[in-house]
Amino acid sequence: MAIAAWTLLVALIALTNIGVAVEAQLPGTRTRYAPNWASLDQRPLPRWYDEAKVGIFLHYGVYSVPAFGSEWFWTNWINLRNPDYIQFMQRNYKPDFTYQQFAEQFTAELFNATQWALLFRDSGARYFLILYIFALLSLSLPIGYRYVVLTSKHHDGFTLWPSKSSFGWNSVDVGPKRELAAAVRKETNLKFGLYYSLFEWFNRLWIDDKLHLLMQQHFVDRKIRPEQMELVEKYLPEVIWSDGDWEAPAKYWRSEEFIAWLYNDSPVRDTVVTNDRWGFGTACLHGDFYNCADRFNPGVLQAHKWENAFTLDRTSWGQRFDVRLSDFMTSKEVVREIVTTVSCNGNVLINVGPTKYGTILPIFEERLRDMGRWLKVNGEGIYGSKPWIYQNDTVTPNIWYTRRQQTPDGSVTVYAFVLEYPYDTNELVIYPLGRDVKIFENVMLIGIDLGASEEIINEQSTQVVMLGMEDTKIQWTSDHNRMHIVFPPKNRIDKRGLDYAWTFKITIK
Repeated sequence: MAIAAWTLLVALIALTNIGVAVEAQLPGTRTRYAPNWASLDQRPLPRWYDEAKVGIFLHYGVYSVPAFGSEWFWTNWINLRNPDYIQFMQRNYKPDFTYQQFAEQFTAELFNATQWALLFRDSGARYFLILYIFALLSLSLPIGYRYVVLTSKHHDGFTLWPSKSSFGWNSVDVGPKRELAAAVRKETNLKFGLYYSLFEWFNRLWIDDKLHLLMQQHFVDRKIRPEQMELVEKYLPEVIWSDGDWEAPAKYWRSEEFIAWLYNDSPVRDTVVTNDRWGFGTACLHGDFYNCADRFNPGVLQAHKWENAFTLDRTSWGQRFDVRLSDFMTSKEVVREIVTTVSCNGNVLINVGPTKYGTILPIFEERLRDMGRWLKVNGEGIYGSKPWIYQNDTVTPNIWYTRRQQTPDGSVTVYAFVLEYPYDTNELVIYPLGRDVKIFENVMLIGIDLGASEEIINEQSTQVVMLGMEDTKIQWTSDHNRMHIVFPPKNRIDKRGLDYAWTFKITIK
């Protein structure tokens, strides 16, 4: 039968494209990994991360006090002597003011855990990264399956927990003077992780190691490794999001040793995932998921799991006041990033920067709530989805695809995301199987011919539903692999609040 052959071919392609994810579910004895990339790269990706798809990143720290330029304020001012930063300090602070004095003003006095929890719930995110530990560990997030990744230390070295290796330069000794880490383990529905910057701009141990051409590792031995171990053992993170690695190789940071311990002996060895920033030359090569670069979105299928970390403020990760409306991504642009990323086997990590007071700007809140409303309707094509054989339509632009796992009865469900509404015609033509079905008829990898005389897409075998309009019959026709779909009346779509992107659920039985 043509349908049976089609289903088998889809299964074969799925296994080829996401072999790592399939392998991750195979039972067996625990594998121990050697401290080298050849061994570490064999570890399968834990299922939960692939299914999460959408996360929130919060950059929050001492740099939130000046709120100018970016989170690289300190080095731009002191090291790079950027004229804009120098002028900002001259106009607003006394001549002998130091960056350390900003920490005293980093008080987060208006932080409200409940407000943040409700916002993140409504955004539809399944996990989030944050630069501020105390702020999020008290959250009770009563929805779904999610994790929080707490960015514990940025490049200024200010630790957002009472680090034993950072006396006087952490959020308990100065600034907020609060430590609520113990509360997080009570939130059984909450997965979370930690961002951690390896290098620190002004740490004397780091500077001394560089002066010795990295032939000594005092900074790693006395600062980095103790803090990494402390964070894992105390907070039990399930994501380790490493950064600040580019000035030294992984051997200097002893990254392979640390990751081997994570995978073999740490208390989170079964569920933890790591990114790829472990020393220059490791990006896009090593790690459970690849970041490759900030705002990485290749637009084509990636065999290895990856993450698109991007900011709602296009130029800064931290909150700033020297910003214009045009600097912010629109809600439509955010949804486009989600769709194009997930279609290509990626997760999105969407960054906002809270203010020094502990509040989130209304424009960030609006973007997150818009995203949440869209995901509430269209999320079944995002969460837990898999890449389709085509990521975007080969003929009609701005159409992207995902699929669900194949059901026991052999049905295949494909989601077609329409990123630009066809205002002129209220209809569109798509090719979810590709433009020429003979491509599939001639694939003999499985030794089965689909049969040129049988159409895969037809009224008997195929059902088309528009998400959010399930009670409305969708008018559609097919000609071999060509589908002509008529949208419901636009006024009815608008009345349902459907916006930014529109999704057709195509089920082939």
